[in-house]
Amino acid sequence: MLTVTELTKTFVTKSSQDDVRALDGVSLEVHAGEFFTLLGPSGCGKTTMLRSIAGLEIPDGGDIVVDGKCLFSSARRINVPANKRGLGMVFQSYAIWPHMDVAANVAFPLIARPRSRRTSRKEIDRKVDEALEKVQLIHAKKRPATDLSGGQQQRLALARALVMESPLTLFDEPLSNLDAKLRDGMRFELKRLQRELGITAIYVTHDQVEALAMSSRIAVMQAGKVVQLARPRDIYEKPSSHFVADFIGTSNFLSGSVVRSDPNGSYLVSTAAGELLVDMPGQEGPPEGADVTVAIRPQHVRIEKESDAVRDVGSWPGVVRTRAYFGEYVDHVVDVNGTELRVRGEPRTSLAPETQVVVSLDPARCSLLPA
Repeated sequence: MLTVTELTKTFVTKSSQDDVRALDGVSLEVHAGEFFTLLGPSGCGKTTMLRSIAGLEIPDGGDIVVDGKCLFSSARRINVPANKRGLGMVFQSYAIWPHMDVAANVAFPLIARPRSRRTSRKEIDRKVDEALEKVQLIHAKKRPATDLSGGQQQRLALARALVMESPLTLFDEPLSNLDAKLRDGMRFELKRLQRELGITAIYVTHDQVEALAMSSRIAVMQAGKVVQLARPRDIYEKPSSHFVADFIGTSNFLSGSVVRSDPNGSYLVSTAAGELLVDMPGQEGPPEGADVTVAIRPQHVRIEKESDAVRDVGSWPGVVRTRAYFGEYVDHVVDVNGTELRVRGEPRTSLAPETQVVVSLDPARCSLLPA
């Protein structure tokens, strides 16, 4: 569906030392019917990538091909204007026309087409009704767009993108202006519509929860590069770097070195907190003696009162320093030989500060990363 090859973009400033390399040779493919997310912190290049695909930004180099049609190529000097690319786009601000009613907002992209590509008014009305039916807004077609709620405006913006019957729809953080509860509900609504309608979507966000909940695949970006591209579960459970493990969710990081490994993919790692095992079956890990970082999520660390626990490799005595109640879970910060570990458990388990405990790390849940 979409192929991006070696895309580069530099924003030139008055001082060449301050030039910003927004895209640094990015290559990726998006398959038909995917919900593909570009995820990363501010300034990582995700919005520049989306705007380059849309034709709102001109890259310095590379190629962009959508559905077999080349939209941009620096080598062949091709740059199809944004209004001729035929891509649907849902903006962060929704870009709703306040002086138009709902139906007129949806019809606008069809009416604004060049006369040679414009269909009859009857056909436009039919397509508008179909799009509004799909997003469940047909009852509001004659209502002023400004009378809609935030969630309804988001669906209106989606209907306007759908009416173009585009091979690819682009989403630029469309839920960021909604309150937390409405945003949570709209994630499922948008994902449902995408699946039911077979939309191929590229979605930009800095919200990790949003990306994990909605995506078929995620491209995590850092400093203009894609540092990991995988399914949400693999991104979360098997991060490829310290940056990915730290950016996606919450992790504990332990610096150490590999003491030994066995053919089954089990690695004994020595850290300041103690020795632990990391299981990586079927994966090629670092050699013995290599400096590494072990990452583990707080919910994969078990905590028990010291009198009830058994000390072993990966099971260490410690002291609770503080705790925090979050409703659905309780986080404890445990001091293990000068190293602080965050442990997440069910709300019924709440241990007071200064409680002596033993923490245990699940070898299958640990990730072994380069130091």
